[in-house]
Amino acid sequence: MQFRPFNPPVRTLMGPGPSDVHPRILEAMSRPTIGHLDPAFIQMMEEVKTLLQYAFQTKNELTMPVSAPGSAGMETCFANLVEPGDQVIVCQNGVFGGRMKENVERCGGTAIMVEDAWGEAVDPNKLEAALKANPDATIVAFVHAETSTGAQSDAESLVKLAHQHDCLTIVDTVTSLGGTPVKVDEWQIDAIYSGTQKCLSCTPGLSPVSFSERALEKIRNRKQKVQSWFMDLNLVMGYWGGGTKRAYHHTAPINALYGLHEALLMLQEEGLENAWARHRKNHLALRAGLEAMGLTFIVNEADRLPQLNAVSIPQGVDDATVRGRLLNEYNLEIGAGLGALAGKVWRIGLMGHASRAENILLCVGALEAVLSDMGADINQGVALAAMQKALD
Repeated sequence: MQFRPFNPPVRTLMGPGPSDVHPRILEAMSRPTIGHLDPAFIQMMEEVKTLLQYAFQTKNELTMPVSAPGSAGMETCFANLVEPGDQVIVCQNGVFGGRMKENVERCGGTAIMVEDAWGEAVDPNKLEAALKANPDATIVAFVHAETSTGAQSDAESLVKLAHQHDCLTIVDTVTSLGGTPVKVDEWQIDAIYSGTQKCLSCTPGLSPVSFSERALEKIRNRKQKVQSWFMDLNLVMGYWGGGTKRAYHHTAPINALYGLHEALLMLQEEGLENAWARHRKNHLALRAGLEAMGLTFIVNEADRLPQLNAVSIPQGVDDATVRGRLLNEYNLEIGAGLGALAGKVWRIGLMGHASRAENILLCVGALEAVLSDMGADINQGVALAAMQKALD
């Protein structure tokens, strides 16, 4: 077999991630590679930390990107904060709450589950009941923006409840950072992680994290070593800590960090509030078009993520066939449902660079064309006007 250079097709990415990568970020990643201990690179690392503090709205000194995807950011939080025997209350309302449970158990902790239906926000009353019933719990973990359903929970209220019962908090903001408000200091979140491939418009492969002083105190006073050498923050901070002198820990993904630096710079240039408003506006336009067509959302409007839209598949329509036609005929990617929602919903992303008017028009127009051709029971010829009115 003769191999040739790989030239990927040009797609419009409107699934649950990765999202479209801005050309500025791709250009930044193509710049010359330098050493990960080069003084110029170390200066850029300091800027990345400062820009991440802005994105997270925090002054936490330990704010940095883990050199791996968002799942590694999750594992970094749990591996450092959970010790064998710890009781951790995990709120689950989708796939990723389940992954939190896995992390707790692999760290030797006991996961106490607070479960809500998929598509619903975490119920603070259920969390409060679990905290009262389990006074020995030391950590509360929950997903702020559940990627599998498009539901967003009230992080501020959940963190407040946890602190009232002397628990630290671990919060997943993989899909929310840069798309909807995330305020680490104001909400007093202790440990938080995200990903670069969603609303930051960067490539996959890095996981921004931030830890409060309360969390760092627990990490410094662990009874046992962190079971992961690579994720042990006591070691990693020798490389990501302040100052010009750095201890070698691992070879950082240099060009990927160029891309993250550019992505965070673009977020600062746009302004966080403007980015949040853009995602919201484009969601309303997408909603107008889909609802005019007759499609429905599975999440109540008050709990709905603007950047990740879970839409019910019309009766009699085959999920995979529609997604396949969108990909092959329109170079458009949308996501399938996960777990209990597989075959029942499409997940349409409006994240980062993908959150723009031309993508909404392409997506709804292509979806209407494919569904009409398949004989689906939808309203034809009305979506475009509804979207345009919302955008205006």
